[in-house]
Amino acid sequence: MKNLIIGLAMAATSLAVLNNNARSTENLKMNKELELKSTVINTSVTTSSVADAKITVSIKEILNDYLQMKNAFTEDNSTGAATAGKKLEAAFKKFDKSALTAAQKKTYEDVESDAVEHAEHIGANGGKIEHQREHFELLSKDMYDLVKAFGGGQVLYKDFDPMYNNGKGAFWLSETKEIKNPYMGKAMLTSGSIKEEIK
Repeated sequence: MKNLIIGLAMAATSLAVLNNNARSTENLKMNKELELKSTVINTSVTTSSVADAKITVSIKEILNDYLQMKNAFTEDNSTGAATAGKKLEAAFKKFDKSALTAAQKKTYEDVESDAVEHAEHIGANGGKIEHQREHFELLSKDMYDLVKAFGGGQVLYKDFDPMYNNGKGAFWLSETKEIKNPYMGKAMLTSGSIKEEIK
């Protein structure tokens, strides 16, 4: 009888050990699966972050060329605006769209086709500041759409001049709160108001 009890105790212990080993193996398998999923998620987040950073840098370059152009217009500097127009055209053309989602790519390409045309006109028409400013008005709409879709990497202001274009008005983007009107230049430099702060 004593042997039977010892035998049963040993069998119960063996069963418990086997059960624990099975649980340990299952836990180990679950931990490995969780670790793998975590790695995949972290990798995709990292890849996504790198892509976002790449897009932001490229948009920032485009925006800087636009702001350089805007600042040239505030000083009635047609040649400076033309130089910035050529740089802006080149920045749009070298933008790497491979990091964009399908929806982002469509948005970017819609803006790009128009913006490149206007930058080209501004770049090719140094000395014809009124013609350049007409294209700058249209370019500013494209730049606004671009910044709203992708961000600008900095705080921007959407400024508005109600008198430009025979009282129809026009807006532009600025990096400062201080109004410096690119449509009126030195004649009415502070004409206009902030309509929106874009973060």
